[in-house]
Amino acid sequence: MNNLLNHPPLVFVLSFLALWLAERIGGASLIRKRWTLEEKRQDIDVILAATLTLLALIIGFSFSMAIDRYNLRKSCEATEANAIGTEYVRTELLPAADAARVRGLLGKYVDQRVLFYTTGDKQRLAQINADTARLQTELWSAVKDVAAAQPTPIVALTVSGMNDVLNSQGYTQAAWWNRIPIAAWSMMAAIALFCNLLVGYGARDVKAQPLLLLVLPLVVSISFLLIADIDSPRGGVIRVHPQNLISLSESLHAHSAGQVTKGSAFFAEDYRLEVNGIAARDKGGDQ
Repeated sequence: MNNLLNHPPLVFVLSFLALWLAERIGGASLIRKRWTLEEKRQDIDVILAATLTLLALIIGFSFSMAIDRYNLRKSCEATEANAIGTEYVRTELLPAADAARVRGLLGKYVDQRVLFYTTGDKQRLAQINADTARLQTELWSAVKDVAAAQPTPIVALTVSGMNDVLNSQGYTQAAWWNRIPIAAWSMMAAIALFCNLLVGYGARDVKAQPLLLLVLPLVVSISFLLIADIDSPRGGVIRVHPQNLISLSESLHAHSAGQVTKGSAFFAEDYRLEVNGIAARDKGGDQ
């Protein structure tokens, strides 16, 4: 089921065919029971109206769930970029050799994070996840060694920043795994089938208005397509573009090449003021 939901166009095709077939089955039932239809038309209209209302509510709730999950993925991408950028600046607190090592690792790490968002191939994604895990181990080992050698509050700030970098990746992965429950999809599909079955059953002349009977299956299938597209992190057209991570990657590579952009320079200067304030407070406390 999850594999199907990762392909929104296939969701559209299958749902349209199933809903259209349900209408045709309802129309065939109408032909067999035409003599009782006029007596029951009022009851059918009431049931159909209630069922369509319930379907609309469930589609609306599911769409809201998909939007919330999409916004969460966007928020995690921005948070991750901010954590990596902050830690990159905090490497100035480390000894020169260790700072250069951590910066080089962070540059490679942010490139892997960009690939995580833009890669759709499963085998390539598995390799990216493996490289990311390896870089995380190296990053933590680099700051841990410095913290063990120099257990100062300033170095602790760098360790805390690295912890934020690693945690942000975990939050991002959790957000990508957080999908609309299969039970919600099953409920939507079941109610949509019953709605189309009732529409076909209650139609006065199925053969005279074949195009009109395509409207409801088409509209509901488009709704399913949109929900599946937004809810699928990789399979849909509507995806989270790692704009913040790409911008950060460009800034880090420019910095490593000695071409600091204006924005990154201001960011670094603001952070230097923060670090100097912390150092001054620590010095005053020691005195």
